[in-house]
Amino acid sequence: MDSRPIGVFDSGVGGLTVVQEIMNQLPNEEIVYFGDTARVPYGSKSKETVTKYSKQIIRFLLTKNIKAIVIACNTASSNSLEEVKRTFDIPIIGVVKPGAVMAYKTTKNNRIGIIGTEATIRSESYSKEIKKHNENIKTFSFACPLFVPLAEEGWTNNEISYLVSKKYLEQFTDKEIDTLVLGCTHYPLLKEVIQDVIGDNVKLINPALEAAKDLKELLTSINALRQNESVPKHSFYVSDNTTKFEQIAAIALKKSIPPVKIIDIEQF
Repeated sequence: MDSRPIGVFDSGVGGLTVVQEIMNQLPNEEIVYFGDTARVPYGSKSKETVTKYSKQIIRFLLTKNIKAIVIACNTASSNSLEEVKRTFDIPIIGVVKPGAVMAYKTTKNNRIGIIGTEATIRSESYSKEIKKHNENIKTFSFACPLFVPLAEEGWTNNEISYLVSKKYLEQFTDKEIDTLVLGCTHYPLLKEVIQDVIGDNVKLINPALEAAKDLKELLTSINALRQNESVPKHSFYVSDNTTKFEQIAAIALKKSIPPVKIIDIEQF
């Protein structure tokens, strides 16, 4: 039993899709969330820069007496997970491995599509992880950089998001995929449009859902689950613009959240 909160971070609002799944699967747990809204998107940044950002955020989260960290950002998971695991003495999980495992278990024809930020696609993290389990699987990866700003603006289901989705996803037209990995935690916010464009015959994989399952297994294995002792209190921090974050959080989590605080993350 461990009553300390779980630290979760992302480049912006996308990690709220992970928070939602944690709340669903671990309703007794308290969450401290940080969204790096001043420096979003991470997808166009170098590996070194993303790793630097991840370390700064983890140092901040450690001031909140957390018991574990979820890197709720595919770009950060792809580019900094191993480095921060070596640097910090705290359980840390990412979103890539659980998403990749579910993808290879789901596909029936061994043809998997992957969409993500430029940095995630460049890292080939999903393809490498999938092929560890089945080297016969063919993967087709495309960057969809405009999905992040669409999600950050709250434009998740309108004509613009539909047109952008159609332009990006037409790259899969002749690939005959039966499974598509939403390789950025912002992307589940656009899942209705993505599913409509890609077709019902393609199964969408949401790594946020799988990461929450991994977190539950981790906390159970180290006897660190919080018991139902009181209503959990969550806290949310950003590096810029609380208003937009609060608006999108209310939509993503389907409930209002406590007042969001701005943190000068550069000091960590």
